[in-house]
Amino acid sequence: MKEKLEKLNDYEWLLPKTARKEMKVDAKIIANKTILDAIEDDAVEQLTNVATLPGVIEPVIGMSDMHWGYGLPMGAVMAFDKEDGFISSGCTGFDINCGINSIRTNLSYNEVKDKLKELISELFKTIPCGVGSKGKLRLTNDQLDEVMVKGVNWAVKNNYGVKDDIKNMEENGCMEGADPNKVSDLAKKRGVPQLGTLGAGNHFLEIQKVSEIFDKEYANKLGINNQDQVLIMLHCGSRGFGHQVASDYLKIHEKAVDKYNIKLPDKQLVGAPANSEEGQDYLKAMKCAVNYSFTNRLVMTQWIRETFEKVFGKSWEDMDMHTVYSIAHNITKIEKHKVEGKEKEIYITRKGATRAFPDIPALIAGTMGTASFICKGTEIAMEKTFGSTVHGAGRAMSRHAAIDKFWGGDVKKELAERGIIAQSTHPKVLAEESPQAYKNVIDVVESVHNAGISPKVVKLTPMGVCKG
Repeated sequence: MKEKLEKLNDYEWLLPKTARKEMKVDAKIIANKTILDAIEDDAVEQLTNVATLPGVIEPVIGMSDMHWGYGLPMGAVMAFDKEDGFISSGCTGFDINCGINSIRTNLSYNEVKDKLKELISELFKTIPCGVGSKGKLRLTNDQLDEVMVKGVNWAVKNNYGVKDDIKNMEENGCMEGADPNKVSDLAKKRGVPQLGTLGAGNHFLEIQKVSEIFDKEYANKLGINNQDQVLIMLHCGSRGFGHQVASDYLKIHEKAVDKYNIKLPDKQLVGAPANSEEGQDYLKAMKCAVNYSFTNRLVMTQWIRETFEKVFGKSWEDMDMHTVYSIAHNITKIEKHKVEGKEKEIYITRKGATRAFPDIPALIAGTMGTASFICKGTEIAMEKTFGSTVHGAGRAMSRHAAIDKFWGGDVKKELAERGIIAQSTHPKVLAEESPQAYKNVIDVVESVHNAGISPKVVKLTPMGVCKG
């Protein structure tokens, strides 16, 4: 299928709908040639599958971090008509609102480096990590319902964060229309003990330093003023709660496909008509997981602040530990975009992709051995990618392949030799998350930067990391 791609420019590639007779719309990939050559043909095939779905809007987009995923590739964006479109639990994915909080400090690298080992150790103790990890919080069912509906407003009311955090979050940390009645008892049971936990896989808590500033004026607006300034990046999602919501609705949507006689090229794309009961029920449940995830990250953000207070003997306010921004991946929602020259409300699904609205921060996670970036959205992104960009480096190797190839002890040693302290629940975690298991984040980010979708603002390099 890749041989049918047409070069538009050095960073945009078109897969016309004529490439496959079932395609209703064109597909597009944002990538430089190096990244494009590395993208699996199966992932490109998945884009063409999405382009056959009912009510899909042109184009279906693959980003430079794109790789094969469940139904829709990770690192992809699709849009659907609000009335005649399609809502897919498979395309949104299992880790609903996996996302990033970026937290600034006014500390410098020199102030932190001598206490880095202690800091990582204390953070690892404070933030529960790993598969099935349980948090220090024990929510009642009523409290969980409030988290689902009110999102981070629950956290701030209970002193897990401050009002200033809320204004620096996508959706202000709370999507309206969440309905706990659309969430299964099993999902709630899984959600009760996990609020305030990091989880495993590619989730991480990383201490970073500013290594390069590309847009000083915009960086200053974010409170980022100097090279060697220390920031924190927190990457995690809705844990077992969101996974169960997705699993529950995959079963419901399997039946909906038959009920509404929808023909799919891949059963992993199961979903329901946008205006159907099954489609709307999923959205109401998904929003519960979105709000849970925003809250999960803010609770941990406050614990991070308290840990810094313990290690540095200053209040977090004195250390200027405010939220730079909080952004979501793996989400479906209604947004206004121009379609055929007219602005209209449509459904946008970003899977392993990040919002890139004009002058809003776009947080892009790299690997624990390379770099992460803060970029900013643009009007060009609104025109070309439904206001979207990459979410990270993107895997180049499966987790199993990475575990077979790398040993966690070696990864930890190599990072230590470069001054990066890594702590994890098990060596296998470091193996599967080896920097070599990912695409070159520089190529990934240069692709969206040069395409004009999300120009670079700040480059952040890792100092220390906690992994589940």
